[in-house]
Amino acid sequence: MPEEIKELLLRMRKELIEEVKEKTRSESEADRKDDVGDIYDLATNERDRELNLLMSDRERDKINEIDGAINRIDDGTYGTCEECGTDIPKKRLMIMPFARLCVTCKAEVEKTESVERDFKQEREYRKLAFTATEDEEN
Repeated sequence: MPEEIKELLLRMRKELIEEVKEKTRSESEADRKDDVGDIYDLATNERDRELNLLMSDRERDKINEIDGAINRIDDGTYGTCEECGTDIPKKRLMIMPFARLCVTCKAEVEKTESVERDFKQEREYRKLAFTATEDEEN
């Protein structure tokens, strides 16, 4: 099974790289065409560039995940949860071939991240409320 997963991962990686190349190529062509335009055209182009950069970051992260899975296949640790050490079910690996965690550990990590994110947001709201109260007093 690891060899067929490795082939799938290599295919996914190749497709992602081709997509990034195509986006880069079409974006550079659009930049050459869009030298003239009003402020709305410029704003739209800038927004599109930002979205493409965000997508590129996601694609780069996915390529890194794929590379990590290929390395785990090569070193014999593929399919083992990095958190608890149990085997990751084959169904999960077929759906998410670069999974590093079993479903239980992944859910726990996401729960912890959600709590941390909520805490940070609440802290920011408190700062805003405190700053607003100080401003009103002055």
